[in-house]
Amino acid sequence: MNLRPASRGSAGRGPQRAFPARLSGVPLRRALLGALLGTFPLWAAAQTAPPATPTAAPAAAPGVAERRAVTPAPLTASETARLQELFQKARPATLRIEQCAPDDCADPDGVGSAVLISADGLALTAYHVVEGARTLSAQTLDRKRYAAEVIGYNDQDDLALLRVKVPAGTPFLPLATGAPGVGNVALAIGNGGGAFLRPKTGRLTALDADAGRADFPPGTLELNAPVVPGDSGGPVLNASGQVTGIVSYIRTDGRRSRAYAVPVTVTDPRLTALKAGEKRDAPVIGITLGGPFGDLFFLPERGFTELSRLLKLGDTPGAFFTGVSRGSPAERAGLQPLRLDANDERVSGDIVTAVNGKRIVNFSEFQYAVRAFRPGDTVTLTVLRSGRTLQVPVTLTGRSQVRN
Repeated sequence: MNLRPASRGSAGRGPQRAFPARLSGVPLRRALLGALLGTFPLWAAAQTAPPATPTAAPAAAPGVAERRAVTPAPLTASETARLQELFQKARPATLRIEQCAPDDCADPDGVGSAVLISADGLALTAYHVVEGARTLSAQTLDRKRYAAEVIGYNDQDDLALLRVKVPAGTPFLPLATGAPGVGNVALAIGNGGGAFLRPKTGRLTALDADAGRADFPPGTLELNAPVVPGDSGGPVLNASGQVTGIVSYIRTDGRRSRAYAVPVTVTDPRLTALKAGEKRDAPVIGITLGGPFGDLFFLPERGFTELSRLLKLGDTPGAFFTGVSRGSPAERAGLQPLRLDANDERVSGDIVTAVNGKRIVNFSEFQYAVRAFRPGDTVTLTVLRSGRTLQVPVTLTGRSQVRN
């Protein structure tokens, strides 16, 4: 099963999992490590390439109650006809978003989707579609391109508000006036798979769904529409033609695909904050887990014990990491990534066992613990290093300030 942002190009969400080809002078004993990786349901992680989810999805984050339809009914002929009619009416209010200048867009850095929500050119999209973009172009149904700028964003909830210089009278869509329900019909419009503002239809199959990853938005709508990369940021419409969600990420399991959208309503306080110019980063420390260890986000305690037999990680399970970003809080705090010798045994590398006293046993729990705070907060990490237990204070920074 794969979990990925539903966009294309270099606009991927979350920390990139950059990792050197070799941790030491020789490659890892991949046969042994591979045998271990096959023992547990694990995740790989790379945000500009498709990250993977476990074969059995982990429990949702604490406090998330996922409401799911057991078997969604297929769309009826009348529902399909209604959604096709709705698509024709709504399509002129949707956009193709490209990371390029409007007058120079032959080779954009990233492609996604958006929807106009006001007469003065405000548009909603997924934050990962526009993250890090130096210039943005919005293309309307008539294939004309217009300049767009980011007014506000919410990194954790993967929402961004744009101002697009479209002509007066350009259509826009209303936001939903109420919460959706499981089983409701859903119409997504986007630019997935190289298409241009095309429809994807289905039903809402779950509410308050969670990716099980701290760096993906919580509380999303799940739908069985066949969304693909490039559809990120596009609207999910209800039967009344109101925007009820913004496409964020997808899961695939063989031939099965499920899409996830951030819910929005006309009274959503997040939109009020975005309109006021809020640019809300997710808090980070500046560490990465990648390479042959990229599948170990969810390593259970038993798995840590087995891995430690190979790599000499110690007896206490915790979060280890393989990279520290330059100029990051982690680098300033002196945190040490995993380094192995010629025998693939640890010669250095911190094991983090708690954040502000909260026990953690793997990298995923580390991420969730950090995301409970805000940029500028100082947290204390309990770190095992060379047989000693250290208390390391780290001041968190915004994710946009750290590049791996």
